[in-house]
Parts: sequence; C-alpha cells; structure tokens
Amino acid sequence: MHIAEILIIAVGVSMDAFAVSICKGLSVRTLQPKHAALTALWFGGFQALMPLIGYFLGVSFADFVSSVDHWIAFILLGIIGGNMIKESFYDDECEYSPDFSIKAMFPLAVATSIDALAIGVSLAFLRVDIWSAVLLIGLVTGAFSAAGVYLGKFFGCRYKSKAEFAGGIILILMGLKILLEHTLA
Repeated sequence: MHIAEILIIAVGVSMDAFAVSICKGLSVRTLQPKHAALTALWFGGFQALMPLIGYFLGVSFADFVSSVDHWIAFILLGIIGGNMIKESFYDDECEYSPDFSIKAMFPLAVATSIDALAIGVSLAFLRVDIWSAVLLIGLVTGAFSAAGVYLGKFFGCRYKSKAEFAGGIILILMGLKILLEHTLA
C-alpha cells in the first residue's frame, strides 16, 4: 500500500474527529490556541493508537485468513464508511461542553477512534509499515481536529454532516479499491 493510499484512509478516518472538533470549537466562548492543540493531541493521539492496537490484533491471525484478507478489509472499510454516511443524515445537535479536561476529552477521543481500530486490523492484512501509517493517521487527524475547532468557532455546525459523509465515501472507495486490486490481480 502506497503512502498516498494511507493518506486517503487517514483523511477518511479523521472525519469523525473533525466533526466533533467543529462542535468543540462552537462550544467555546473565547477560542484560544490551547483549545485547538488539546483537541489535536487527544484526537490525533487516539487515532494513531487505535489502528496500532488493531494492527497487532490483526497480525496475530492474519496468516489464518490471508486468502480472504482483501474481503475482510473491504467489508470493514465498507461497514465503517456506510455507518459514517448513515450518521451524516441524522440531524443531531452540535452541542458540546466547552470543557477540555481529561474527563471530557477522553470519552470523545475513544468514541471518535473506535473505527480506527478496525482500520488497523485491515492494515494488518495489507502488510503495511504500521509505524508510518499510524504516524500519518495521527498527524492528519490532529491537523483536521485543530482546523475543526477553528471552523466550528467561525462557521458553526453546517459542515459536520458533510465531513462525515465525505469520510464515509472515502473509506468505501478505498475498500473497493483494495478488493478490486486483489481479485483482478
């Protein structure tokens, strides 16, 4: 898997964190750089950690399923992407507390990175350099999260559902690409 493909996956998987970051930006009365930095560290850190955990889980049983690994990657990316698209149609309110404490950020970081665990399992089947991949995923998510805080403060929630929808489409297309590459090769 090329770095450009991992970058595309990183953008897709970061959209949940981006959407929540928009809401966090909306919640603060006076936006400070530390708000964006904290959000970037929490979400970027967890988006890097979860695929690493998923990767090591996947590697432990990758040899047993190597004949169908492309199908597993396709199904996991399709489910995650489909779920993101489905969630983009819900008109949920974009209201979060202006609290950036551990108590507030930890559950949000975990919730937005659960999908990245499955991405890590998929990456194990594709035999990628996991250290480069998780670094890129973490950095991309951190950058999107920091930007999301500022966008939320200035534009409100109008881009939240669009970000989730775009992320879902990206993940489904990457899953389809992986499947086609392995079945048509």
